Amino acid sequence: MYDELHRPLDGQVAVVAGATRGAGRGIARMLGAAGATVYGTGRSVDGNPATAGRTETIDETAALVTAEGGRGIAVRTDHTVEPEVERLFGRIRAEQGRLDVLVNDVWGGDELSEWGLPFWELSTAKGTRSCTGTHRPTRWTYSWSGPGSNRPNSTRPPPRKPPTSAFGSCPWMEV
Repeated sequence: MYDELHRPLDGQVAVVAGATRGAGRGIARMLGAAGATVYGTGRSVDGNPATAGRTETIDETAALVTAEGGRGIAVRTDHTVEPEVERLFGRIRAEQGRLDVLVNDVWGGDELSEWGLPFWELSTAKGTRSCTGTHRPTRWTYSWSGPGSNRPNSTRPPPRKPPTSAFGSCPWMEV
């Protein structure tokens, strides 16, 4: 995709929150291919998967980022625990002095998903837990990644607000 002389994100620092698998893993790999240092976060680490039946880990994602030509750094972070999110961004500030790219792909609701059911049969308890488990962590990740982690005179705009809705920014409630 990119050769060693043409890596547009060479020297840039990225966080992919939710880099264990799926879209987060793919985005982390491509940021690495473009030359970025990528901090990949998630709850599943080698020897301790967080989701039953899923073996992917952030350690694997970090190795894939490095194999693509970037620098992959796995940081076990439970984004539902605000102090862990604060520590993540404090570490990045200490190690890098800035943050250039934030990808917020946090999701921890596999066991709460009820695909294929009409909305009137969905569990309200699972829906509420899904909102709590994804929207608070998303907001915390945006908040702690904020302008304090930017380099001076950065052209990076402040993080975008998460989408909002009439139901407290919980898409599940809009069904």
